[in-house]
Amino acid sequence: MEKVIEVKNLYKLYRVGDEVVRALDGVDFNIFQGEFCAIVGTSGSGKSTLLNMLAGLEKPTKGEVIIGGRHIETLNEEQLVKFRRENVGFIFQSFHLLGTMNAVENVALPLSFRGVSKDIRLKKADKMLELVNLKKHKKHLPNQMSGGQQQRVGVARALVVDPKIIFADEPTGNLDSHTSEEVMELMQRVVKEQKKTLVMVTHDAHLATYADRIFHIRDGQILKIESKKEAMSNIE
Repeated sequence: MEKVIEVKNLYKLYRVGDEVVRALDGVDFNIFQGEFCAIVGTSGSGKSTLLNMLAGLEKPTKGEVIIGGRHIETLNEEQLVKFRRENVGFIFQSFHLLGTMNAVENVALPLSFRGVSKDIRLKKADKMLELVNLKKHKKHLPNQMSGGQQQRVGVARALVVDPKIIFADEPTGNLDSHTSEEVMELMQRVVKEQKKTLVMVTHDAHLATYADRIFHIRDGQILKIESKKEAMSNIE
């Protein structure tokens, strides 16, 4: 299996007054092509910091983050923007849809930053909305859709750029439990069908069982990495 993400000896230290806080304290792991991985931990465990490092949104104090063979910790801001644009899709907790744009326009938006022509953008966006079962809602504005539908638009928008990796930050944090399960099933299906690598951060141990592997993080350290099967038996 091809390694898509390699994390080696990763540290992130913050100074708070006279104290040094270790947000990440020597983290090591690999994530492989086509894998759905969940990073699980409580608030303040370091999971969001870790996701930000993987996405190149924060620089580590020490250590290496290698994605697709590139050391992203060494890239400057301009190179990082280009890297993210070419390789990464994001799914956010609060959807981040533009209220003045309908579903298909919201999905097409990342392609406009790449200079893709309007007709091709809308055609691709259409296809992605079909993939997430929202073709009937393509002309709807965000305020005309439920939270679950808005998050499906978010998933379609992440996919439209055909990213190698999708990062999802608490993607079901604003949804009820039934809708959360639906969105997780959708993300699971997308990973399989589209052969994407998905890294999700969540505080919910149950939702994490949708992933192939689960990374448990506490106080900036990975306590254990378990397979879906192990996680299910621990919950039971």
